[in-house]
Amino acid sequence: QVQLVESGGGLVQPGGSLRLSCAASGSVSSIDVAGWHRQAPGKQRESVATITRGSTANYADSVKGRFTISRDNAKNTVYLQMNSLEPEDTAVYFCNAHVTYYSASGYSRRDFWGQGTQVTVSS
Repeated sequence: QVQLVESGGGLVQPGGSLRLSCAASGSVSSIDVAGWHRQAPGKQRESVATITRGSTANYADSVKGRFTISRDNAKNTVYLQMNSLEPEDTAVYFCNAHVTYYSASGYSRRDFWGQGTQVTVSS
């Protein structure tokens, strides 16, 4: 099967930076569109940034100019560089990817989600 594993979360002061990573493991053939989402306490999950296989990126208005999404197709890994962090960025960050993978019946495709990584911005 396929797993997405996020890392890089933690506690940071306002104005600080963090870099999140999302590595796909298992019987992965390729990753198509991937993205980062976040969910703050008491709020709905929202899209933060998405990136195509060709590295075309889109961002939520709230993070434009501060966050950068990137990917390494050879490593099946997606990154989120977060700069100028604000307390409002505090949330659990989830990685999502549309993955082509090997299965007993051949190639299959579906969306996978990671387990989430906590980002806390506080002084």
